[in-house]
Amino acid sequence: MLTVGLTGGIGAGKSEVSRLLVECGAVLIDADRIAREVVAPGTPGLAAVVDAFGADVLAADGSLDRPKLGSIVFADPAKLAVLNSIVHPLVGARSHELEQAAADDAVVVHDVPLLAENGLAPHYDVVIVVDAGPETQLDRLVRLRGMTEEDARARMAAQATREQRRAIADVVIDNDVPLADLERRVKDVWADLTRGAHGTGRAARASEE
Repeated sequence: MLTVGLTGGIGAGKSEVSRLLVECGAVLIDADRIAREVVAPGTPGLAAVVDAFGADVLAADGSLDRPKLGSIVFADPAKLAVLNSIVHPLVGARSHELEQAAADDAVVVHDVPLLAENGLAPHYDVVIVVDAGPETQLDRLVRLRGMTEEDARARMAAQATREQRRAIADVVIDNDVPLADLERRVKDVWADLTRGAHGTGRAARASEE
């Protein structure tokens, strides 16, 4: 088994890269999806979030109002740290369970938005960083996700810098390119990963294109 940590700044296009890796045959463990599951209605995770931030972060149906909570924590590093201290241990435990269920020769890709921020790089055999320029990120967040520019910039600022992410990368995938170029790059990376899954130790560091 080869474990891969996949990360990238918000709006860099990490989800597209994870989709392409799944098409190649990767087992995907999506931290964002798990983060939603561990704070679903009736879970201890949601109870802890409400205890920390108050019932105002709940929607009318009792589920977590994620946009409202996001507007609170992404503007305040201390509150973001509180939220992370609740959610991250729950996500980590569930991710480990899913990884243990994968085949021995699998390439298991952990899609982890805050991999750099939480110092998780040593937990993976290979770290892939999906990279895009700040203006590209901002454009995608405003144009494709409907965020205000202020909200988009706040969320970008709450994450690690581009340089911090690149510093922990074994592989950098440039996503300031047309989709066809991205698909070719991902296929090349996948070829290296599958060789690593059947070998020993860390996969060879792929050269940045």
